[in-house]
Amino acid sequence: MPFGKYKGRLIADLPGNYLNWFAHEGFPSGEIGRLLALMQEIDHNGLSSLLDPLRKR
Repeated sequence: MPFGKYKGRLIADLPGNYLNWFAHEGFPSGEIGRLLALMQEIDHNGLSSLLDPLRKR
């Protein structure tokens, strides 16, 4: 995450309530917004385990 309270943290590791806040307030423009929106969908639908193989790299 390039800014805010969770600066420096992987987007995949952001807490669900933070992602939901973005979903309610609006995602930033550009690639970061698209990635945050995607992560919010993954988290919201309980699919976070799909990212486990990427973390093992």
